[in-house]
Amino acid sequence: MSRHRHIIIPTVLALWTAPAITQAQTREAVQDARALLVAAIDAPDGRAQGILTGDLAQAITQRFRGRSPIHIDVITLKRYAQPGCRRLQVTFWQDGVLLPGNTAPRRQSVAFGINYCRDGQPPRSLS
Repeated sequence: MSRHRHIIIPTVLALWTAPAITQAQTREAVQDARALLVAAIDAPDGRAQGILTGDLAQAITQRFRGRSPIHIDVITLKRYAQPGCRRLQVTFWQDGVLLPGNTAPRRQSVAFGINYCRDGQPPRSLS
């Protein structure tokens, strides 16, 4: 299995379809979602939330005519034996998105799971 260090967000965001569940927590502004992955690993409750900012967020919002910031929710699903490594669920969502072929804007989201360690690498073992 190959080791991927980067998350390719633009490709994933184009697949948004399902609404996301959100919580009322303080959202950290981040230009790179990886900061929230590490924050969730370190959080006592295994969660982190943020708002994507910067050039990437601006380009995505303009492309899909989004009407809100791009929200990111990270939840720890499993803790691995290797210190600082977790199975995470990452959800990106934005309100007011108009995808090609749709007549009305709506909330769009994408969620995916990732095995991730604090150092940016995947765990050596999934136990």
